[in-house]
Amino acid sequence: MNSQPYALTREEGLAVWFLDALLIVKANAEQTGGAFALIDNVGPPGDSPFHVHHNEDEAFYVLEGELTVYVGDEKIKAEPGTWVYGPREVLHGFRIGGTSPARFLLLYTPAGFEQYFVEVGEPARELTLPPAEPPNMERLMAAAPKYDIDILGPLPDH
Repeated sequence: MNSQPYALTREEGLAVWFLDALLIVKANAEQTGGAFALIDNVGPPGDSPFHVHHNEDEAFYVLEGELTVYVGDEKIKAEPGTWVYGPREVLHGFRIGGTSPARFLLLYTPAGFEQYFVEVGEPARELTLPPAEPPNMERLMAAAPKYDIDILGPLPDH
């Protein structure tokens, strides 16, 4: 598959509400020939679960807000401008702190995992955070094996 050059503005891309966040897929497997996926993520204060990707590396680049990333035994306070790399097979998760949403880029190599968000989430009706709802853990867990991810539970207490 040959990828072609393209450009997107901040508002462009496939917009998905996933859990309590707005994700805009900027690059997917089809667009990059499977090389990588890039997602612009805006989320309110709160935690992701601890999880392990078996097929792809995941990296975070913080644009706005307060993010703490747990990678293996490391706890990294990631302020705007911080890059955090999480290799595949390494336990990781993140916490958005403060009282305002955080915005960060998620890079997956190789591509493919971005489809998990599309499958489990729903098309965003507007480019805002979705209405607050409890996470549908059953749906998250049911799709996890297809994308070779283990969801292992909550992050440690502060």
